[in-house]
Parts: sequence; structure tokens; C-alpha cells
Amino acid sequence: HAQKLQPSLLSSMSGVRPKIRYSRLVPVTRHREETDYRDEQFQELPPQVPVKSILLAIFLFLTGAVLLTLAGLMIAGIFGDTPDASATPLLILGAITFIPGFYHVRVAVYAYIGYLGYTYNDIPHYDD
Repeated sequence: HAQKLQPSLLSSMSGVRPKIRYSRLVPVTRHREETDYRDEQFQELPPQVPVKSILLAIFLFLTGAVLLTLAGLMIAGIFGDTPDASATPLLILGAITFIPGFYHVRVAVYAYIGYLGYTYNDIPHYDD
């Protein structure tokens, strides 16, 4: 529920005016000067290839593929003594590394080939 203010507080607040100076806004005209916008603003810059990001994506992709292969071999009983729960962490880590690695490698390859809708800007840049 709302709190009521004391009358003495209300009367003291009503007489207070902030000491802020205001200025009038400049009216906006319908026609802008030619200096406001330049054609160079709207030209697309050549794409920067995020090399570090692509190398990280390749590393994640390959690591995930190896971990998933090892987990599959362990589950099948080909690698290791018996199929047990020790393949589960490899399966989880393999999926966690493979999925984003595969996605970003695919985007990088499609951007390199020049498929419509794929650019290097879709890959996060870690070159800060």
C-alpha cells in the first residue's frame, strides 16, 4: 500500500524549484544540408577475416570429433575393457565442443565460398 507524505514535507517540496536552465530546441527543417550525410557512410567495408576465431572453431570441431569418436568406440566396446559409464563424460564434452565448432567452421566456409547470407561478421571476433 502507498505511504502518505507528511503535510509539512509536502508544503516544503512544493515551493522548491530546480535550478536548471533550459534552452529552446533548434527546429528541424525538412531539407537537410548536404554535409549531414556522405556516401562513404553507406559503403560496405571489406570483410575482416577473424583468423583467431576460425582457428578456435577448427580446434573445437576437431577436439569434439575426436572425443565423440572415442566415446562411440567405448560404448561399442571396441576401445576399453567393457562398455561402462566412463564414456558419458567424453560424450558430453564431445558434444559441447563439436556443435559450436562445426557451426562456426560451416559459417566460415560458406562466407569464404561467398554463399548469400553468410559473412565473416556472423562469427564472433576475439581479436580485441
